[in-house]
Amino acid sequence: MFTAGFLSSQGVFNIYILVLLFFIAAVFGDSAGYAFGRKFGKRLFERKNSLLFHKENLLKTRRFYDTHGKKTIILARFLPVVRTFAPIVAGIADMHYPTFLLYNVIGGLLWGMGITLAGYFIGSLIPNVDKYLIPIILGIIILSVSPTAYHVLKEKESREGLIKMAKRIFNKILKK
Repeated sequence: MFTAGFLSSQGVFNIYILVLLFFIAAVFGDSAGYAFGRKFGKRLFERKNSLLFHKENLLKTRRFYDTHGKKTIILARFLPVVRTFAPIVAGIADMHYPTFLLYNVIGGLLWGMGITLAGYFIGSLIPNVDKYLIPIILGIIILSVSPTAYHVLKEKESREGLIKMAKRIFNKILKK
């Protein structure tokens, strides 16, 4: 979206159409994720506990969304991977849909329009900005991945899990 905004500053796209489309896509996309979680997530409660699934985690998630769901819907937009699952989990957790929709719209505005307009204004203000486009995009990627990486790496269990997964992948590669 940043790059599309940047390209709009160079006359490639119409910024007004682009911002409107990104906003609409963001809101409808998260609403679809919510509906999916609401419709199919209930089946998870019928499952028995397994290696990857524990009912207690689902109940913890519901309690988390009761307390922090509103800000999660907005902030998750800026976190890769989390952005995909937050609306689905909100549906599973039975977050009240009008509340979800309000914060979905706010998040869609901040993310869909904000990131795009940031690219547009930076592209408009900095002469020869095309020379800096790749470092800017890398900076955005690092900035967006950093909070998730920090939280995963600060937990000892998460670090150990990542190490085990990396070892399994590495061993599979070596066996081939």
